[in-house]
Amino acid sequence: MNRLLILFFVCVIDVLGFGIMIPLLPYMGDKFGASPVTITWILMAYAACQFIAAPIWGRLSDRYGRRPILILGLLGACVSYIILGFAQTIGWLLVSRVLGGFMAGNISAALAYASDISTAADRAKALGTVGAAIGIGFMLGPALGGLLAGNDVATADFVRPAIVSVALALIAIALVVLVLPESRTREQRDDAHGPGMTRLSPIQLLCTMPGLRNITFAALAMTTAQGILESIAALWALKRFGFGPATVGLMLFSLAFIAVVFQGGLTRILVPRFGERRLAIAGGGCYLVGLLGIAFAPGIAPAIIALSICGVGLGLWQPSASALASRQSSPSNRGAVMGTFQSSSSLARIIGPGLSGPVFA
Repeated sequence: MNRLLILFFVCVIDVLGFGIMIPLLPYMGDKFGASPVTITWILMAYAACQFIAAPIWGRLSDRYGRRPILILGLLGACVSYIILGFAQTIGWLLVSRVLGGFMAGNISAALAYASDISTAADRAKALGTVGAAIGIGFMLGPALGGLLAGNDVATADFVRPAIVSVALALIAIALVVLVLPESRTREQRDDAHGPGMTRLSPIQLLCTMPGLRNITFAALAMTTAQGILESIAALWALKRFGFGPATVGLMLFSLAFIAVVFQGGLTRILVPRFGERRLAIAGGGCYLVGLLGIAFAPGIAPAIIALSICGVGLGLWQPSASALASRQSSPSNRGAVMGTFQSSSSLARIIGPGLSGPVFA
């Protein structure tokens, strides 16, 4: 089977399990009596731990291969889902998110894997395929999580979604172990252990590689806006319209569906004609328009339309930005470069929830 296709299925299953729990954590925090600030800061804790760990996982994947990092990340996710599903206090919610963040090295490893098996000419297509897989997981996950939990906040079941997430992570591990070959040869892994760029810290990489620095800071700004929206969406919908988990899951479904259409199909058509840089700029512009629409939406229908425009923006932005970052790397330091780039998303998801909770409150 084609390696990119296998990676696609692994990422879909992996992110589907993660996405199932996304709309539920704010409701769990609200059930335990936590304030909006506390809830969004728990979400921020996950991103803070991922920010610290992502570059480390990236360098380890250069040295030891992409498959072991994918497997370790998925095993860590399993444990975090179990803790989250059976949590009875805010403290255990925090423990789950901290563990999940530290073990979240699988996305940067997947992006590096896609870069390994693609050429410069088709890298945006390969990264767009991974982005589409991630988008499908985020598209279906929140909707499935909401349906599994139920739409009644008072009687919502949080254990059942957690069990489904664990099962999905175990299926993804089986796929990696049984049918996904390693993308880096022994020689490439040995080169990464020698003198070279992988010995540099993320700060040093950004200082010595202007192209990587520019696209990483652009990604920081874009993902901060995304983090603000995602971290407050459930609380905003609950307090303003009284929507439960199922409705919020369907709203996030509309955003992810459009993003998947662009990442999975339209990007590979648009990149040869317009280039990654122009598409990244267009994606940021669309996301801005969508956010303004959400801010003034009087009801669910306008909100879904605005979310769909945000989805167009994400669909254009994510594969284009990842391809621009990958172009700054070489085979020996690709994991470190992509881990550094991915850490900007983690930092943004610290800043976004850190801002959204206090402002919303």
